[in-house]
Amino acid sequence: MAEDFRGKLGGLEGEEFDAFLEGSYLARVACLTPDGAPYVIPLWYQWDGDAMWFVGRQRAVWCEYMKADPRVSLVVDAPHSEPDEMGRSVEIPKVIMQGMAEIVEEPNVGGHWVEVAKEMSYRYLGPNGPEYLTGTINQPRWLIRVVPTEVMSWQGVGWARRYWVEGTGGASYDEAHGR
Repeated sequence: MAEDFRGKLGGLEGEEFDAFLEGSYLARVACLTPDGAPYVIPLWYQWDGDAMWFVGRQRAVWCEYMKADPRVSLVVDAPHSEPDEMGRSVEIPKVIMQGMAEIVEEPNVGGHWVEVAKEMSYRYLGPNGPEYLTGTINQPRWLIRVVPTEVMSWQGVGWARRYWVEGTGGASYDEAHGR
């Protein structure tokens, strides 16, 4: 059946959404430079169920950009497909958010950012993750929180119905998506 290779089509909901964001994917975060140009950077993040948390080095320009203009957009996805339990390639889900960056802590040593960074280090580097922080623990860092104002997600191999133009002479949406 055509649906077998497509996986589940549609948005992520509830536990699926949170479980995906608990993965070790990077967030590609877009903010604005002082002249209004977009600035995009891949970042580790921590999702707490309501907000995305980012820890930035004191000299990271993106932190200053967010302080000056808090509007941000981000996407969390993966650059490839992963095989499912039967070895079939399944599209990695993706989450897109927009929100406002809140500077929780300006650069400091020993703030709440340490606990957030420690949680991230476990997720991204495994059980020895906190060792990564050991040599830099006295380097000042920012702590930034983004509560999303808009969220969109998608999973599966197929188009969202809203993109489909019927009556073009080809297959209908349902035919093209194995329904």
